[in-house]
Amino acid sequence: MAYNNLKRALIGALVISASSVAFAADKKPLMSGASASMLSNTCAGCHGTNGASVGPASPSIGGMSAVYFEEVMQGFKTGELKSTIMTRIAKGYTDEEITAMGEFFSKQPFVVAKQSYDAGKAKKGAKLHDKYCEKCHADGGTSAEDDSGILMGQLVPYLHYTMSDYKSGDREMTKKMKKKVNQLIKKEGDAGFDALFNYYASGKQ
Repeated sequence: MAYNNLKRALIGALVISASSVAFAADKKPLMSGASASMLSNTCAGCHGTNGASVGPASPSIGGMSAVYFEEVMQGFKTGELKSTIMTRIAKGYTDEEITAMGEFFSKQPFVVAKQSYDAGKAKKGAKLHDKYCEKCHADGGTSAEDDSGILMGQLVPYLHYTMSDYKSGDREMTKKMKKKVNQLIKKEGDAGFDALFNYYASGKQ
């Protein structure tokens, strides 16, 4: 009786294993055996289903450039980019898995966050964006093709925290970005960033 029970258990295990392999093969598995969509589901707790964040301080990553996603994740993984928890999380993925996740999120739609904003400030922010940000964040901050990150429609707390990291030096700016940010600070001060963030909060070009 014990032998028969053991035999049945082994057969059941083999069936489940075969089914898992077949499922993974259908989803183009990585070395770990997990598909890109399965790996990306682990991000949902902070970044929302398919990368559509519900906030308050986590960015939406659906629709993001695969190149930009990979660069940022590698930055967290190596410690080049400082963070609260992303450094620990990024170290849990192989380079191959990060590449696959970037491809997955790049194929998801970017979902504009629903949030309030000041229309008057947003109008001014649109002009400031054209003057200081458009060259790197094209199409009013909506483009993922420039590999600089999507700004339009992101949650305002995330934009505030990220810019604070840049201004404090916790996150390094490129030379071009530093020049534009310094020009904006000199000309507009904190009010300039407030106007920009209201523009991005509007979700409108």
